[in-house]
Amino acid sequence: MKKISIPNTLIVMIFVSVLFSGAALAQMSLVDQDLSVKKPEAYGVDDRGVVTRNTTGLCWHTGYWTPAMAIPECEPDLAKKVEAAAPPPPPPPAPAPKKVSFSADALFDFDSAKLKPGGHGIQTLNEFVDGIKGLHYDRITVVGHADRIGSDSYNHKLSHRRADAVKAHLISRGIDPNKIVASGKGETEPVTGDTCHGHGQALKDCLAPDRRVDIDVEGMK
Repeated sequence: MKKISIPNTLIVMIFVSVLFSGAALAQMSLVDQDLSVKKPEAYGVDDRGVVTRNTTGLCWHTGYWTPAMAIPECEPDLAKKVEAAAPPPPPPPAPAPKKVSFSADALFDFDSAKLKPGGHGIQTLNEFVDGIKGLHYDRITVVGHADRIGSDSYNHKLSHRRADAVKAHLISRGIDPNKIVASGKGETEPVTGDTCHGHGQALKDCLAPDRRVDIDVEGMK
């Protein structure tokens, strides 16, 4: 018989290949094992996922079952007790007050307290009214503001007349007049601070944020 000699190099290659194959198989086995781990179930189920029952119609409990895991389909009375013992859900958070500021320039012409018919300002005001319809609230406060151009007395009167105009519009849109309070602050609460300087149109444009009407819906429930 002819004797076949296998080179040592080939033997080493085969041995290394077997080692890698064994490591790969071991890794696949671990992956398969991880995939086979399932969340513990309180009740035995069949292939369709339906809870299995014994000959008397009782559900099969697994070793993980506890009274707190009772379901109405199997233990209706116990499930009701568990539900009754559960802490009540926390109350919903109270709605935050709804406060919106409208540009007086969008609602009125300069130095005017008459609402502009149509336009983006009135449309936005109407959308605000539609948004609070059906809500429960205690009061709606309408506050007019003016810039510092002109005398303090004149600006106070102008801001109040603009607040009254907005109030009248809210009433025309179905808001209860007894829940609306209108007032004017004049130029006493500017938002521009001392950032605006100069004269003419440039100053008027810079002070535009001060010319506004604030609407605050208070006591929303």
